[in-house]
Amino acid sequence: MAKEIVKIDNPFVTTGYAGAEYFCDREKETADIIRYLTNGNNVALISPRRYGKSDLLRHCFAQKVISDHYYTFIVDIYSTKTVAEMVAKLGSAILETLKPKGKKAWEKFLAILASVRSGISFDINGQPSWTMTVGDIQSPTATLDEIFTYLQNADRPCLVVIDEFQQITKYGDPNIEAEIRTRVQYCNNAHFVFSGSRRQLMGAIFTSPARPFYQSVTLYHLGRLPLDRYTAFCVSHFKKKGKRLDDAVVSRLYSQFDGVTYYMQRVMNELFSRTAADATCVEDDVSKAVDEIIAVSSPIYEDLMYQLPEKQSRVLVAVAKDGCAENVTSGKFVKRHGLVSPNSVKSAIPALIDKGLLTQDKGTYKVYDLFFALWLVKNS
Repeated sequence: MAKEIVKIDNPFVTTGYAGAEYFCDREKETADIIRYLTNGNNVALISPRRYGKSDLLRHCFAQKVISDHYYTFIVDIYSTKTVAEMVAKLGSAILETLKPKGKKAWEKFLAILASVRSGISFDINGQPSWTMTVGDIQSPTATLDEIFTYLQNADRPCLVVIDEFQQITKYGDPNIEAEIRTRVQYCNNAHFVFSGSRRQLMGAIFTSPARPFYQSVTLYHLGRLPLDRYTAFCVSHFKKKGKRLDDAVVSRLYSQFDGVTYYMQRVMNELFSRTAADATCVEDDVSKAVDEIIAVSSPIYEDLMYQLPEKQSRVLVAVAKDGCAENVTSGKFVKRHGLVSPNSVKSAIPALIDKGLLTQDKGTYKVYDLFFALWLVKNS
């Protein structure tokens, strides 16, 4: 059956991978990752969130050299808190990927999953669904063994992405890294991309001599899109739709959002929708688009602030005002922002990082959601 071509009116896609036409650059990164994987290497792909790691990997897997010869599976474990949840996510992702490939493909996988067979249901057309709950997985390691047995014996070589891989460090299981590493090592029919956004945690997993994954992967750091490439991409898509875009618009976005792909795409999506045919999008339009995006999310941001203890909310606002905050426990920082004390900042920072509201890199702190940061400054 021919794959249905989906018509996209707004070329600045903000949710998922929509094909090569709507994917900007990353030619070198695409070639590098494909070369590593097709030559028998496992990869640890590291960058901050919203740089486009997942879409880059989907783009790699969409290339014929991969799609014609490999089974490809992508599982995001960001929301998982236990080994059982991770195993359930992996099993479900494999089944959902195999279903469109026909009964022969998914039957082989289900035949191996003896430990959780009761958690698989079938609709009236005989199509399987992964309906089990985490409680149905009585022995996560046994189910993990079965999944790796399938990967080793699949009728095609397999490529597996485990996204937000650093999440395994929060499971409270001291053996999980060794458990996964051992299975990966002996699974010759599959190669893996361990993708992560927490550089310190990912670095510790893969570069510490005391950890099981030490020297077992090719480390690959994903940087920002080059400004000139992204500018050409944006101008070209405006032109294809009979619209015009000043280069200064893209430069402004790149500077304001530090070259982070998601935020630039989201604002470009808004600008494109606001620009009429045969009209020109200019730099003055950027502020209106950003204000609209922030206004739509304002109720969510208000709820977030309401739920935070006062000391944490004040520290969050202080970091937002600085943009890139350093020496946050210094008397100077505390005085500048009218905070209670250095100790109150010291206790608030780890809590805000754990809640995903702050990011830390080499002693500097930023509000994770850049739109939220703008809202905080505007409403403080």
